[in-house]
Amino acid sequence: MAKFLLSAFADEYADSFIEQLEGLQRFGIKYSELRFIDKKNIADLNAAEVNDVKSKLDFYGITPSAIGSPLGKISLDDDFNAHLEKAKNLFVTANKLKVKNIRMFSFYPHENKDFSESENEVFEKLEKLIALSEEYGVTLCHENEAKIYGESPENCLKIMKQFEGRIKCVFDMGNFVLDGFKPYPDGLNTLRNYIEYFHIKDSLYAGAIVPAGKGEANIKEILADYKKG
Repeated sequence: MAKFLLSAFADEYADSFIEQLEGLQRFGIKYSELRFIDKKNIADLNAAEVNDVKSKLDFYGITPSAIGSPLGKISLDDDFNAHLEKAKNLFVTANKLKVKNIRMFSFYPHENKDFSESENEVFEKLEKLIALSEEYGVTLCHENEAKIYGESPENCLKIMKQFEGRIKCVFDMGNFVLDGFKPYPDGLNTLRNYIEYFHIKDSLYAGAIVPAGKGEANIKEILADYKKG
Protein backbone atom coordinates (compact mmCIF):
# COMPACT_ATOMS: atom_id res chain seq x y z
CA MET A 1 0.00 0.00 0.00
CA ALA A 2 1.35 3.41 -1.01
CA LYS A 3 2.04 6.03 1.65
CA PHE A 4 1.60 9.75 1.04
CA LEU A 5 3.35 12.78 2.48
CA LEU A 6 2.03 16.32 2.12
CA SER A 7 4.19 18.91 0.40
CA ALA A 8 3.28 22.41 -0.77
CA PHE A 9 4.19 25.07 -3.31
CA ALA A 10 4.71 27.70 -0.62
CA ASP A 11 5.31 30.45 -3.19
CA GLU A 12 1.53 30.37 -3.76
CA TYR A 13 1.15 31.43 -0.12
CA ALA A 14 3.65 34.31 -0.14
CA ASP A 15 6.41 35.88 -2.25
CA SER A 16 8.79 36.26 0.67
CA PHE A 17 10.73 33.07 1.36
CA ILE A 18 10.65 33.73 5.10
CA GLU A 19 6.86 34.12 4.95
CA GLN A 20 6.63 30.90 2.94
CA LEU A 21 8.55 29.01 5.63
CA GLU A 22 6.54 30.60 8.43
CA GLY A 23 3.34 29.59 6.66
CA LEU A 24 4.47 26.00 6.23
CA GLN A 25 5.39 25.87 9.90
CA ARG A 26 2.09 27.45 10.95
CA PHE A 27 0.06 24.85 9.06
CA GLY A 28 2.21 21.92 10.14
CA ILE A 29 3.54 21.15 6.65
CA LYS A 30 7.08 19.81 6.84
CA TYR A 31 7.82 19.52 3.11
CA SER A 32 7.88 21.99 0.25
CA GLU A 33 8.42 21.80 -3.50
CA LEU A 34 10.76 24.72 -4.07
CA ARG A 35 10.00 27.02 -7.00
CA PHE A 36 10.13 30.80 -6.46
CA ILE A 37 12.36 32.20 -3.72
CA ASP A 38 11.63 35.88 -3.02
CA LYS A 39 10.11 36.10 -6.53
CA LYS A 40 13.22 34.56 -8.14
CA ASN A 41 13.01 31.17 -9.81
CA ILE A 42 15.17 28.61 -8.03
CA ALA A 43 16.83 27.72 -11.35
CA ASP A 44 18.35 31.22 -11.41
CA LEU A 45 19.82 31.31 -7.89
CA ASN A 46 23.57 31.77 -7.45
CA ALA A 47 25.71 29.85 -4.96
CA ALA A 48 25.38 32.40 -2.16
CA GLU A 49 21.60 32.51 -2.55
CA VAL A 50 21.39 28.72 -2.45
CA ASN A 51 23.42 28.65 0.77
CA ASP A 52 20.99 31.17 2.25
CA VAL A 53 18.02 29.03 1.20
CA LYS A 54 19.57 25.98 2.85
CA SER A 55 20.20 27.85 6.11
CA LYS A 56 16.61 29.06 6.26
CA LEU A 57 15.18 25.62 5.44
CA ASP A 58 17.27 24.12 8.23
CA PHE A 59 16.25 26.82 10.70
CA TYR A 60 12.52 26.31 10.07
CA GLY A 61 12.77 22.52 9.84
CA ILE A 62 11.42 22.32 6.29
CA THR A 63 12.60 19.58 3.92
CA PRO A 64 12.44 20.09 0.13
CA SER A 65 10.37 17.29 -1.41
CA ALA A 66 11.30 18.31 -4.95
CA ILE A 67 12.24 21.29 -7.09
CA GLY A 68 9.50 22.77 -9.26
CA SER A 69 11.75 23.72 -12.13
CA PRO A 70 10.93 25.37 -15.48
CA LEU A 71 13.04 22.82 -17.39
CA GLY A 72 11.42 21.82 -20.65
CA LYS A 73 8.97 24.72 -20.47
CA ILE A 74 10.39 26.35 -23.58
CA SER A 75 9.63 26.14 -27.28
CA LEU A 76 11.50 23.83 -29.62
CA ASP A 77 12.49 27.09 -31.35
CA ASP A 78 14.25 28.47 -28.25
CA ASP A 79 17.98 28.33 -27.43
CA PHE A 80 18.43 24.82 -26.08
CA ASN A 81 22.12 25.22 -25.25
CA ALA A 82 21.26 28.09 -22.92
CA HIS A 83 18.58 25.88 -21.41
CA LEU A 84 21.15 23.18 -20.71
CA GLU A 85 23.28 25.74 -18.86
CA LYS A 86 20.25 26.63 -16.74
CA ALA A 87 19.78 22.92 -16.07
CA LYS A 88 23.39 22.55 -14.91
CA ASN A 89 22.98 25.41 -12.45
CA LEU A 90 19.75 23.87 -11.18
CA PHE A 91 21.29 20.43 -10.72
CA VAL A 92 24.14 21.94 -8.69
CA THR A 93 21.50 23.67 -6.56
CA ALA A 94 19.63 20.39 -6.11
CA ASN A 95 22.80 18.68 -4.91
CA LYS A 96 23.52 21.44 -2.38
CA LEU A 97 19.97 21.22 -1.05
CA LYS A 98 20.03 17.40 -1.16
CA VAL A 99 16.96 17.23 -3.40
CA LYS A 100 16.53 14.16 -5.60
CA ASN A 101 13.43 14.90 -7.70
CA ILE A 102 13.15 17.78 -10.19
CA ARG A 103 9.82 18.53 -11.87
CA MET A 104 10.07 19.34 -15.59
CA PHE A 105 8.12 19.53 -18.88
CA SER A 106 8.44 18.38 -22.49
CA PHE A 107 8.57 21.52 -24.64
CA TYR A 108 6.15 23.62 -26.63
CA PRO A 109 6.06 22.97 -30.39
CA HIS A 110 7.75 24.96 -33.13
CA GLU A 111 5.83 28.10 -34.01
CA ASN A 112 2.73 27.38 -36.11
CA LYS A 113 3.39 23.63 -36.06
CA ASP A 114 2.17 20.65 -34.11
CA PHE A 115 4.25 17.74 -32.83
CA SER A 116 3.54 15.40 -35.74
CA GLU A 117 6.94 16.09 -37.35
CA SER A 118 8.99 16.87 -34.25
CA GLU A 119 8.48 13.98 -31.83
CA ASN A 120 12.05 12.81 -32.44
CA GLU A 121 13.35 16.28 -31.64
CA VAL A 122 11.42 16.25 -28.36
CA PHE A 123 12.97 12.92 -27.44
CA GLU A 124 16.46 14.04 -28.46
CA LYS A 125 16.26 17.11 -26.23
CA LEU A 126 14.76 15.16 -23.36
CA GLU A 127 17.60 12.66 -23.70
CA LYS A 128 20.16 15.45 -23.29
CA LEU A 129 18.42 16.78 -20.18
CA ILE A 130 18.06 13.30 -18.69
CA ALA A 131 21.69 12.38 -19.42
CA LEU A 132 22.81 15.62 -17.76
CA SER A 133 20.61 14.97 -14.73
CA GLU A 134 22.18 11.52 -14.36
CA GLU A 135 25.63 13.09 -14.18
CA TYR A 136 24.46 14.99 -11.09
CA GLY A 137 22.56 12.09 -9.55
CA VAL A 138 19.12 13.70 -9.71
CA THR A 139 15.87 12.44 -11.24
CA LEU A 140 13.71 14.37 -13.68
CA CYS A 141 9.96 14.01 -13.13
CA HIS A 142 7.73 15.00 -16.06
CA GLU A 143 4.48 16.87 -15.39
CA ASN A 144 1.62 17.04 -17.88
CA GLU A 145 0.88 20.59 -18.95
CA ALA A 146 -1.26 22.31 -21.60
CA LYS A 147 0.24 22.64 -25.10
CA ILE A 148 3.48 20.74 -24.37
CA TYR A 149 4.29 17.40 -25.98
CA GLY A 150 3.32 15.52 -22.81
CA GLU A 151 -0.12 17.08 -22.55
CA SER A 152 -2.09 13.84 -22.86
CA PRO A 153 -1.82 10.63 -20.82
CA GLU A 154 -0.86 8.83 -24.05
CA ASN A 155 2.07 11.12 -24.81
CA CYS A 156 3.18 11.05 -21.18
CA LEU A 157 3.29 7.26 -21.50
CA LYS A 158 5.38 7.54 -24.67
CA ILE A 159 7.92 9.58 -22.72
CA MET A 160 7.95 7.10 -19.85
CA LYS A 161 8.48 4.15 -22.20
CA GLN A 162 11.06 5.95 -24.32
CA PHE A 163 13.22 6.57 -21.23
CA GLU A 164 12.17 3.54 -19.20
CA GLY A 165 13.31 3.97 -15.60
CA ARG A 166 15.29 7.14 -16.28
CA ILE A 167 12.44 9.62 -15.89
CA LYS A 168 9.36 9.61 -13.68
CA CYS A 169 5.87 11.06 -13.79
CA VAL A 170 4.26 13.93 -11.89
CA PHE A 171 0.52 13.30 -12.25
CA ASP A 172 -1.48 16.56 -12.40
CA MET A 173 -5.12 15.51 -12.53
CA GLY A 174 -6.37 19.09 -12.74
CA ASN A 175 -4.28 19.81 -15.82
CA PHE A 176 -5.65 16.70 -17.52
CA VAL A 177 -9.19 17.98 -16.94
CA LEU A 178 -8.35 21.48 -18.19
CA ASP A 179 -6.87 19.95 -21.34
CA GLY A 180 -9.90 17.73 -21.97
CA PHE A 181 -8.54 14.36 -20.79
CA LYS A 182 -10.00 12.04 -18.16
CA PRO A 183 -7.59 11.68 -15.23
CA TYR A 184 -9.64 8.81 -13.80
CA PRO A 185 -9.75 6.02 -14.53
CA ASP A 186 -8.07 6.55 -17.92
CA GLY A 187 -5.11 8.73 -16.94
CA LEU A 188 -4.31 6.85 -13.75
CA ASN A 189 -4.48 3.45 -15.42
CA THR A 190 -2.22 4.68 -18.23
CA LEU A 191 0.50 6.12 -15.99
CA ARG A 192 0.11 4.27 -12.70
CA ASN A 193 3.41 2.40 -12.91
CA TYR A 194 5.44 5.58 -13.50
CA ILE A 195 3.99 8.04 -10.97
CA GLU A 196 6.51 9.52 -8.55
CA TYR A 197 4.12 12.01 -6.99
CA PHE A 198 0.82 13.82 -7.53
CA HIS A 199 0.24 17.52 -8.02
CA ILE A 200 -3.10 18.05 -6.30
CA LYS A 201 -5.10 20.42 -8.49
CA ASP A 202 -8.83 20.37 -9.13
CA SER A 203 -10.59 21.90 -12.10
CA LEU A 204 -13.66 21.82 -14.33
CA TYR A 205 -13.86 20.71 -17.94
CA ALA A 206 -15.41 24.13 -18.57
CA GLY A 207 -11.96 25.61 -17.91
CA ALA A 208 -11.89 26.77 -14.29
CA ILE A 209 -9.47 25.88 -11.48
CA VAL A 210 -11.34 25.24 -8.22
CA PRO A 211 -10.46 24.17 -4.65
CA ALA A 212 -9.46 20.53 -4.27
CA GLY A 213 -12.54 18.34 -4.02
CA LYS A 214 -14.82 20.88 -5.71
CA GLY A 215 -14.09 19.98 -9.32
CA GLU A 216 -14.12 17.13 -11.80
CA ALA A 217 -10.56 15.80 -11.40
CA ASN A 218 -11.60 12.81 -9.23
CA ILE A 219 -8.88 13.53 -6.65
CA LYS A 220 -10.43 11.37 -3.91
CA GLU A 221 -10.93 8.42 -6.26
CA ILE A 222 -7.43 8.69 -7.74
CA LEU A 223 -5.65 8.77 -4.40
CA ALA A 224 -7.75 5.96 -2.94
CA ASP A 225 -7.22 3.77 -5.99
CA TYR A 226 -3.48 4.48 -6.15
CA LYS A 227 -3.04 3.89 -2.43
CA LYS A 228 -4.43 0.38 -2.80
CA GLY A 229 -1.53 -0.40 -5.12
